[in-house]
Amino acid sequence: MPDDDFGYTAWGRDWVRLAQPLRQTLPNPRLPSARKLARLGGVQVTIDGRIVRGVVQRGRTTLVACIEVAPMSLETVMGITGQLRGARPILTDEVHRAITEAGHPPTPVLAGVDCSCSDGTGRCIHVLAVYYEMARRVDDDPRIALDVQDFFSVSPGSTRVPTAALPQRWTALNALDPADYFTVSE
Repeated sequence: MPDDDFGYTAWGRDWVRLAQPLRQTLPNPRLPSARKLARLGGVQVTIDGRIVRGVVQRGRTTLVACIEVAPMSLETVMGITGQLRGARPILTDEVHRAITEAGHPPTPVLAGVDCSCSDGTGRCIHVLAVYYEMARRVDDDPRIALDVQDFFSVSPGSTRVPTAALPQRWTALNALDPADYFTVSE
């Protein structure tokens, strides 16, 4: 029985493919549980720029999965912009197909995946559940698929900032000075 709750548009299917890659030959036993978590509202997703943060409530445990999406290349942004028509184009499956056939697929590329659980593979049930929740959101509003890849923040005359110049994702605990955050009262 096909699962039509997630990825019923071409835009959302890109996120489902992150959980269910076509190159996978063996069934993943975590996928049904991940779909159930997303379907029953166990995943709360917030998007901050290119960072997708999912708080996953599973039983009595709450874990956080962070997915960092790589920015689109300037060439891809320009290729997609050339395919879009009008002031506020409607992102249909036909538009997705035309963009892909033109050689500029809007498929998200992951820059990093992290979860607070003990599974260090990046393919834990929590990350998979976030993929499904993102697929559901992107099915509802395909602009999210482009927005999370910084599509709307690039102007035609701009150039991309190299990824080495981007701010660090994590701050080492010993790099923080307590005096910046606390004051001692006598």
